[in-house]
Amino acid sequence: MDRFLNISTLFNHLLDRDLKDLSSVYSNLDKLGKVISETIGESLSSAQIKERKILLKPNWVKHSSKITDDICLRTNDNFLLAALEVILEKSPSSVIIGDAPIQGCRWNETVTEILSKKIHELSKKYQIPVQIKDLRRATFSPLNNRLKTDLKPLSDYVIFNLKDKSYLEPITSMERNRFRVTNYDPSKLVDSHKHGTHKYCVAKELFEADVIISMPKIKTHQKSGITGALKNIVGLNGDKDFLPHHRLGGTGFGGDCYPGKSYLRYCSELALDMANAKRGTVAYFLWTKVASLFWRLSFPKDVHSLEAGWYGNDTTWRMVMDLNLIAFYGKPDGSLSDKRQRCIYSLCDGIIAGQGNGPLNPEPLPLGIVSFTDSPEINDIAMAILMGFDYRKLPLLTEAAKLLSTDDSKLFLNSKQISLFDLNEFSIKTNPPQGWKSYLLEE
Repeated sequence: MDRFLNISTLFNHLLDRDLKDLSSVYSNLDKLGKVISETIGESLSSAQIKERKILLKPNWVKHSSKITDDICLRTNDNFLLAALEVILEKSPSSVIIGDAPIQGCRWNETVTEILSKKIHELSKKYQIPVQIKDLRRATFSPLNNRLKTDLKPLSDYVIFNLKDKSYLEPITSMERNRFRVTNYDPSKLVDSHKHGTHKYCVAKELFEADVIISMPKIKTHQKSGITGALKNIVGLNGDKDFLPHHRLGGTGFGGDCYPGKSYLRYCSELALDMANAKRGTVAYFLWTKVASLFWRLSFPKDVHSLEAGWYGNDTTWRMVMDLNLIAFYGKPDGSLSDKRQRCIYSLCDGIIAGQGNGPLNPEPLPLGIVSFTDSPEINDIAMAILMGFDYRKLPLLTEAAKLLSTDDSKLFLNSKQISLFDLNEFSIKTNPPQGWKSYLLEE
């Protein structure tokens, strides 16, 4: 079956990527709807949508902390609204809009009352039910040290154990649990990820939908280099305690949190483990201060990060590949099929992308594109090229490239068929995350 990637540009010439002008596109719903409709084209017809259950999966990773976050942190509200109307015009039976953001995301500041009202108005206009769902099982507020667990029952999810089919198995230690998720209790990962066991907690909405449309915000990412169609699938996992992001220790200790071997940094990690195990208690604040002190005493450089935000992170990309394996091949009973079970489309918001220390603290990047695809692999390789990166330096993309066949992948730029190589002409200088700068920008 042919795989496709459609890219639409919102600039006339290479130098027309003006941040202010491109940002203004978000305020023009009619223009947004037209661009989205043209980008989708005939790839997703009314016949494929009519009377079907649709799952829209935006990137709602976190609430805004600064004014530019509304345009570069997550899927823009108006981009979502315009896409929703394009879908509703095709007469689906119902639409669910859902995501599982980070535990500290303040949901009501991400899915605001204004956004919810506009979604409700579209639902009423087309007489089609539209639900908004927070897919998380737990939340935690570092400010008031408030932890809420079991917000949804496990029966709302499908537990997958990939066992030795997991991309994580080759790096799983037989002696001790090294997998970590920053700001989460490390003891929870012991049951989910160990030698021969690799479990994920995937929202049932994925399996109940007839059509899935992922809606990523194109950004740089501290742990995987970039985030796009592949990484956005991670938000279908409802419990972050199932998501390894790195391994304890520097490379000199057998981990991948940072390069080399530093006892001070290692002590900082252990203190952070203690803090995360004490979330919801007074001890949490004490241990976070101890962790911070040890880290500062180690005199970290750009490539050093307690969150493993550097090019040597060998864990996150494997977790992302695992979840894409489940998303495409997973069955509702928690098993994997040998054949693809569903097509997942990705409608990407790259009008104003994110650069620098994404995914949580990006700066605006006037990328000026919208893309639509049924191939997350070719999409993210194309995004890396447009951002001026050598995709072969990104482990996630080198692995994803192995799944591609150039013979059955077709790429269109403004409706004209081109090659991946042709995209180099449209690349833009992009600021990588701190831990990737020396690696991605080296000649």
